Amino acid sequence: MTATRNYLAIDLGAESGRAILGRFDGERLALEEVHRFANAPVRLNDGLHWDALRLWADIKTGIGKAGRASGGDLAGVGLDAWGVDFALLDAQGALLANPFHHRDSRTDGALEAAFTRVGKNEIFAQTGIQFMQINSLYQLLAMALAQDPTLSLARTFLTMPDLFNYWLTGRKACEFTNATTTQCYDPTRRTWAEPLLSALGISAAIFPEIMPPGSKLGSLLPAVAAECGIDAIPVIAPACHDTGSAVAAIPVTIEDYAWISSGTWSVLGAVVPEAVINEQSMAFNFTNEGGLGGTFRLCKNIMGLWLVQECRRTWAGQGEEYSYDDLVQMGAAATPFRCVIDIDDPAFLSPGDMPARIRAYATNTGQTSPQSKGEIIRCVLEGIALKYRFQFERLQTLLAKRLDVIHIVGGGSRNWLLSQWTADACNRPVVTGPVEATAMGNLLVQASALGDVASLAEARGVVLRSGEVETFEPRKEGGWEEAFIRLQALLQN
Repeated sequence: MTATRNYLAIDLGAESGRAILGRFDGERLALEEVHRFANAPVRLNDGLHWDALRLWADIKTGIGKAGRASGGDLAGVGLDAWGVDFALLDAQGALLANPFHHRDSRTDGALEAAFTRVGKNEIFAQTGIQFMQINSLYQLLAMALAQDPTLSLARTFLTMPDLFNYWLTGRKACEFTNATTTQCYDPTRRTWAEPLLSALGISAAIFPEIMPPGSKLGSLLPAVAAECGIDAIPVIAPACHDTGSAVAAIPVTIEDYAWISSGTWSVLGAVVPEAVINEQSMAFNFTNEGGLGGTFRLCKNIMGLWLVQECRRTWAGQGEEYSYDDLVQMGAAATPFRCVIDIDDPAFLSPGDMPARIRAYATNTGQTSPQSKGEIIRCVLEGIALKYRFQFERLQTLLAKRLDVIHIVGGGSRNWLLSQWTADACNRPVVTGPVEATAMGNLLVQASALGDVASLAEARGVVLRSGEVETFEPRKEGGWEEAFIRLQALLQN
């Protein structure tokens, strides 16, 4: 490369979305956030939804701002988002209904209903995906059981990033990394799990082609480009699942490592060449999600900083505003290990008064209930670190080897306290950064698709040259072993 190239990443998270302009000079990637917008569910009479049209408006606003910030010189745009949620289109390609939010209660009991029709072992054998009621498979089953008319009218299924890519380009397709999160994909046959879908009464005909990350979808539709005030630039499908993009930007220097993508959800795992589908991975309820180059991410979804976010939201509703830094400081100063919680308990899944739920959990499990805000935050962060250790040990068992370091990327890597406690709990060095791993991975996959980056190894070299990383060494502080034993006891009950 002889000149700087400008790429745009649209990164949609469960709490907010951003348009991030990446300026790549061939050696380093400089990021500029040109637009940030809220992303929150909307409750209607029939349940909890995403506000897809408002997100679409903000996506176009972000593209327009990036066009102006780059002087009209954008080489490409790519969009990533969360997994499992989806939209259904009719025969004319129109959106049939506002997409549901994965935390909606309509999937209560859907797992059990699925197991009465297809054995749990068979579902895992065909998909290799962690059993969670939020998965697309159980959302679709819930619709089928309720005889939802939108399902009978549907002609195309698109995950959320695929929906926005369709609106950008007119192409109906599902990108590989996000398609694999649905539990509707067979990683062994590397196509949609048609026998499973048929057995559950879900038409496989609505599922479109699957494209690999790095695919060129086409150019912005003329009407979209005109509305954004830019030329019809190329639209690239990065790893459209945000974790897939984040893992692409991990600045690894050794072979045997684990990674954690930390945000509203945490995902802990390792990169493997083929899906790991066996009795042990099913017993551990691990998942096999698609990665770059046809690889898979053997990983586990963990509730993550959702609990902190909900505590903060609850207190704000009571007139007490705290920054995340404020909450970290309060947690650091509180009494350690006052109680141990399983952060993945179903009681913590839905929006609501999280501090009250945490206190109730402590009481119901015979523990001292945390009272102050600092004690509640400490309880949550300790719980996340302890659950990281629990799943980290299981990951090593599945891989039959020791993993020497843990990389934490994403917004949660800003939380120095959680990073240090993860090192302490897991007894491994923790390397944090980049914070903007998802955006960097998105941008670098675009650059690779257009020939500006030659390989994943070269892309990771760009990450190392572009940002700062911090290492947290494990400390020999007391309490973690006893707390881990307490967590294991909770999980056995």
